[in-house]
Amino acid sequence: MAADNELLLPLPLRLLETGKQILDEVEVATEPAGSRIVQEKVFKGLDLLDKAAETLPPLELFSRNEDLEEVASTDLKCLLVPAFQGALTVKQVNPSKRLDHLQQAREHFINYLTQCHCYHVAEFELTKAKSNSAENHTANSSMAYPSLVAMASQRQSKEERYKQKKELEHRLSEVKSAVESGQADDERVCEYYLLYLQRWIDIILEEIKSIDQEIKILRERDSSREASTSNSSHQEKPPVKPFILTQNTAQVKAFGAGYPSLATMTVSDWCKQHRKYGELPDQGIAKATPEKFRKAAQQQEHQEEKEKKHNE
Repeated sequence: MAADNELLLPLPLRLLETGKQILDEVEVATEPAGSRIVQEKVFKGLDLLDKAAETLPPLELFSRNEDLEEVASTDLKCLLVPAFQGALTVKQVNPSKRLDHLQQAREHFINYLTQCHCYHVAEFELTKAKSNSAENHTANSSMAYPSLVAMASQRQSKEERYKQKKELEHRLSEVKSAVESGQADDERVCEYYLLYLQRWIDIILEEIKSIDQEIKILRERDSSREASTSNSSHQEKPPVKPFILTQNTAQVKAFGAGYPSLATMTVSDWCKQHRKYGELPDQGIAKATPEKFRKAAQQQEHQEEKEKKHNE
């Protein structure tokens, strides 16, 4: 019977109901948040809620010119679509897209709070945007958030908010049993959804605070990485002083006499210097043994002595 009644619901409500069920399953899941099972549920729930959001406008269930009393009791639940979208969006686990997901979730939450404000579900003061241009229209709700939360925080102490939260939960629990049993009249159903909407306002105000803190941390981390990358890319090797590379000591004397302003260096000395600082590649070159180094050094000394005698 419950399944038959659900089929009689408008499409947005059916999608919303299924999306909420998935959100509840994700909330109580024992698997890690990043597990394939949980993330598949998150994606499925988001897909259903996105479709619900797309199908709502043509039905014209809500109008900013209407009062809350003019909205059908069962339609009030549709106001929760962006709240559930935000709740599932923030549960996506992808480090490379985390900042985007947080910003998307925040927009969904602000959308929900804005709708609740328009219908006076709770007492909030939304700050008007500085510009009323079309391109700033979507930013209005985001700009409203600081004063929205500030007002909620300043108006009540933690003790008062906790007390009111407990009272709301208690009233919601009492009305819920009557609504789910089908024994509640229209007025009772309306009261239930109003309490439910108010409960999600409290949840979202706390969620936005956490989101803003995480966004700040992620942006600071990214800025630090960019600065580190920029600094390392701008570090240049010190300029190499020009010198003349010769084959032996005789050429060192010859070139050194002709170009007194330039340093001279034999190939052997050049190799020794670069080997000392580990700047010579080893790939493809057979490593010489100590015996070979000794013989090469003796040959070099013998050659230099011959050239020295010849020049004398």
